[in-house]
Amino acid sequence: MAELPCLDLLEATPHILRDLMSGLTEDDVRWKPAADRFSIGEVLAHLSHSEWHCYRRRVDLFMSEQRPELEPDEASFHLELYRKADPEDAFDHFEEQRETNIEYLRGLPASAGRRVAYHKGAATEITLENMLHEWAMHDLGHIRQIAELVRARKHWEGAGPLNADYKLQP
Repeated sequence: MAELPCLDLLEATPHILRDLMSGLTEDDVRWKPAADRFSIGEVLAHLSHSEWHCYRRRVDLFMSEQRPELEPDEASFHLELYRKADPEDAFDHFEEQRETNIEYLRGLPASAGRRVAYHKGAATEITLENMLHEWAMHDLGHIRQIAELVRARKHWEGAGPLNADYKLQP
C-alpha cells in the first residue's frame, strides 16, 4: 500500500536525536553558545510544542475541512515557554506525540497528501504532501542544530589543535 511521503524520516527523528544526545549532562543540554541562540533543551521544547500545536493541528485541519486556512507558526512567540521547559520532559513528550502522529499518518491513504489548505504565512495553497516535506525539513534542521551544539559543547575542546579545521555554528 502506498503511503504519504516522509514518514520514515519523521519516525526516525526521535531516535536520531536520542543517539546524538547520549552522554550529555544537564549542563550540556542547557548550555547556550550565545544569548540569542537556543540550547539543546530549548530546541527539544520547541520540537515538543510544535509537534502538537503546529503540525498535528494542521494535519487535523487538512483532514477535517475543505481548504482550511493555516496560521504561520512563530517560534519567537514561545521563547519563554522553551526557556522554562524541562528538557527531559520536553523530549519525552515529543517522542510520545511523534509516535501518535506517525501512527495516525500511516493510517491515512496516500490520496490524503493531495488535500489542500491555504497557508497564510506563505500566502498560497499547499498540499498535505507539501507540509509533510516541510515537516521533514524542520526536523532535519533541528537535527543539524543539535548535532552542531553537541560538536561545540562536547568535542571542540577535546580536538585540541585539530579543531582549527572546523568552523562551528552552534
